[in-house]
Amino acid sequence: MDIKDIDLNLLVIFQQLLRERRVSAVAVNLGLTQPTVSNALNRLRQQLGDDLFLRTSKGMEPTAYAMQLAEPIGYALSAIQETLNQRTRFEPANSQRKFIVGMNDIGEIYFLPKLMEMLASIAPGISLSTIRNTGASLADDMEAGRIDLAIGWLPHLKSGFFQRRLFVQEHVCMFRSGHLLDTKSPLTKDEYEAANHVVVSAVGTGHATVDASIGKLGIKRKAVLTVPHFVAIGHILATTDMIATVPERFARHCVDPFNLRYVELPLTLPEIGVNLFWHSRFHKEPGNQWLRGVIFDQFSD
Repeated sequence: MDIKDIDLNLLVIFQQLLRERRVSAVAVNLGLTQPTVSNALNRLRQQLGDDLFLRTSKGMEPTAYAMQLAEPIGYALSAIQETLNQRTRFEPANSQRKFIVGMNDIGEIYFLPKLMEMLASIAPGISLSTIRNTGASLADDMEAGRIDLAIGWLPHLKSGFFQRRLFVQEHVCMFRSGHLLDTKSPLTKDEYEAANHVVVSAVGTGHATVDASIGKLGIKRKAVLTVPHFVAIGHILATTDMIATVPERFARHCVDPFNLRYVELPLTLPEIGVNLFWHSRFHKEPGNQWLRGVIFDQFSD
């Protein structure tokens, strides 16, 4: 027999009869009439080729075959019920779930220390894994549920995605403490152009548009070094006379560890909108909703 030939409602009635042993009691529990329960039992008898329940002075007694079916059917119905109820509750304190969040290296530096500290206190069983949000497959992976959330400046995530603004920040110019520009206030356009720059390409994110924005202003940077991400910038600037154009909140985190300084740029660049993204398929998924709420509460302006 193929499962497509069985009405699952019949199995619910079967399980109730195992528990109650009376057609009248099953009818009351399920909000059905007694003839409806009796007809359902007759249908199931025909499909399974067994009487299943025999009428006795003690009620409806299960046959040997019905007892053989009792445990696996009960387990299957319980598993289905549990699965259907999962979307209605999420208990972070008891969850062992692993979330995957797309973010770049700036995101890891800025978000993870505080986020992991919070998760350890309110959801100690939950683990987090990050993946670069610059990949061409990010949208597909989020739609498929392989990535739960993404954080960043991601203008290519549009159709099919929800997003919520966390904060807006500006770019600044960063260099080592004691740099020749450390004494210049404010920084001029000529000084900015004349300096040796380390440039972050950050392909696949909004940061990659910085070069184009600077070019449109007619400013020509002397790029002596180009790197694909931000994580090495602090180390590079700490021991060279290069300067870098970086997001302001990233600069804040580099000042003390690398003995750096940052100042306002002598030009106006578009502000960086850092958003939290999730796919519409998981808009009402409880675990996804919970993590979104935690991130927004902690990091939004």
